[in-house]
Amino acid sequence: MSTDVSLADVERAAAVLLGVAHRTPVVTSSTLDQRVGASVFLKCENLQRMGAFKFRGAYNAVSAVALDGRSPGVVAFSSGNHAQAVALAARLHGLPSIIVMPSQAPTAKLAATRGYGAEVVTYDLSTGDREAIAADVVARTGYALVAPFDDPAVIAGQGTAALEMLDEVASLDVVVAPVGGGGLLAGTAVAVRGRLGDGLGRARLVGVEPEAGDDGRQSLVAGRRIVLDSVPETIADGQQTKALGHLPFAIMRRAGAEIVTVDDDQIVRAMVFLFERTKLVVEPSGATGVAALLAGRIPDVAGRRVGVIVSGGNVDADRFRALIGRAGGA
Repeated sequence: MSTDVSLADVERAAAVLLGVAHRTPVVTSSTLDQRVGASVFLKCENLQRMGAFKFRGAYNAVSAVALDGRSPGVVAFSSGNHAQAVALAARLHGLPSIIVMPSQAPTAKLAATRGYGAEVVTYDLSTGDREAIAADVVARTGYALVAPFDDPAVIAGQGTAALEMLDEVASLDVVVAPVGGGGLLAGTAVAVRGRLGDGLGRARLVGVEPEAGDDGRQSLVAGRRIVLDSVPETIADGQQTKALGHLPFAIMRRAGAEIVTVDDDQIVRAMVFLFERTKLVVEPSGATGVAALLAGRIPDVAGRRVGVIVSGGNVDADRFRALIGRAGGA
């Protein structure tokens, strides 16, 4: 598989998304700055269409399928956000979609995916093979597969969030993004290295994973993709992957990215902080970057300018209430 995703690809994706995706705000918090000892800029992809950055990559990839014209529809597999993103992107292009999702996915994400017009095929997260199920659907229908992270068009689309942040915030020293399959961090890496350069003073790229699913951290340390034996048990349902994608891993290694981890309690505390101090409703996966900063998991940020991609906000009221009830006030 090619590892050639360039800044030009990200810029082309930005042109495709212009007027379709939201240009989400960058917000700051003096309280967060004081706690971390840095100037922190939050790119609020929880305010993106369908509630997450995933819309960017899905729309860019589905646009390519629609332009090609050879596939009558699209197929995807996802625990939730990519599912919704592909379903919405397909609807906007007038294409049918079939989405493979775990039956254990949050009810709100299942409902939203169906609400965007997709046919949902469910499987058991602990025993099913989503990629095999999706492959069977592709073989049966002739639809095109839109992978959640191992797709150059998806990665280029995800990189547009960082591109927008760099347009608005100058001279970032550190850029932080959640990591599941790695598409967001890979796209971010392409945008950051392309815009800020790859020299001695280059910005640090930091991914954040849940402790229970640290396959990305292990992979970068080992210099090869590590595949976990089972799906990670974590509240961060958007990061319940067993391995990085091949293409994201190659891009991360080339860009010199690093990965740190946070536990579920730290994630919850970050969700509470974001709700109380910035009035942002953020899902667990979306809060991991802020969690890492608040918990001191990212070294050497004092006095730095830090950009954080808050990747999503798809959490329903009942689950949000239950999760934040696990923590004290921020």
